Amino acid sequence: MTVMAERASSQLSVDMFERIAEFAEREDETVRFEFVDGRIGLKKVTNGNHNTITMWLIRQCMRARPDLDLNPLQGIKVEAYRKGRARPDGVLAPVDHFVGQGEWADPRGVLMAVEITSYDSDTHKRDRIEKPRAYAEAGIPVYLLIDRDNLSILVHSDPDVEDGYRDIHVVRLGGKVTLPDPVGSELDTEELKQYVD
Repeated sequence: MTVMAERASSQLSVDMFERIAEFAEREDETVRFEFVDGRIGLKKVTNGNHNTITMWLIRQCMRARPDLDLNPLQGIKVEAYRKGRARPDGVLAPVDHFVGQGEWADPRGVLMAVEITSYDSDTHKRDRIEKPRAYAEAGIPVYLLIDRDNLSILVHSDPDVEDGYRDIHVVRLGGKVTLPDPVGSELDTEELKQYVD
């Protein structure tokens, strides 16, 4: 992002961001924007392995918790005062939770946000620093990061508005991961090892 674009995004209102994001999506369906930590970010089009991991996780969630949906398309309002807009790779919530909420849903009732790292220069800052803080500030109980760069799964829980997630559990890719309450399930990630590029 250029210095001028960073300055513009730091002064951008949420309403203006939403109009820009809506226009961009109408013009090009492969363009998706986020607004986290006061700056605009581009949610890149994913590759086949990234999408396969998403579908694998959807199937796991459906088996373990048929009362919940893992939605890979829902945008949510984030940060302490809902000033941010994020597009997680998955949002776990009760079935039909997002009915009538529109493109940017309130995070109340969301049980887990999921991100899968992409191979780009912004991944570290976005997925490992900004998103966990934004999701914790929004009160989302669990943040699951599938970190393909580091071949690990990170489960963030016990969110705090000031401190972020106070508990971070790391498991090597291929191990078993416990998703704490309110998700309350376990994932065997052995299959995911074949989807790392």
